[in-house]
Amino acid sequence: MREIIRTDIHEDWAHAGIVEAGDFAFIGYCVGNIGQPIEAQIQGAFDHLESRLKTIGLTLESVVKIDCLFRDVWNIPVMERIIKERFHGKYPARKSIQTEFAHRGGEEGLLFQLDDVAFKG
Repeated sequence: MREIIRTDIHEDWAHAGIVEAGDFAFIGYCVGNIGQPIEAQIQGAFDHLESRLKTIGLTLESVVKIDCLFRDVWNIPVMERIIKERFHGKYPARKSIQTEFAHRGGEEGLLFQLDDVAFKG
């Protein structure tokens, strides 16, 4: 069995931001621009994802699955426009979920988060 590599560790949260296992990388809790409008937060989350991918030598083209978490799922069309701009037709599989985030700032704080699976092969 190959080694599982865990990086971007947050001890306070008991969380690894990146887990590389076999031919896949699992990247969690991508957020950005918290407290700003939804479009800025979605852009920030994708910026965060791209920067994490870069640390392991990958790009958005390697992303095969994303889970998108919204405070208000009716903002999906905003995200879809951003995905079209960033993925240029090479779209990952996707799931969107509405949730109450347990994050400081309440309803005005965190509005969007994404997690992904990327192919390293």
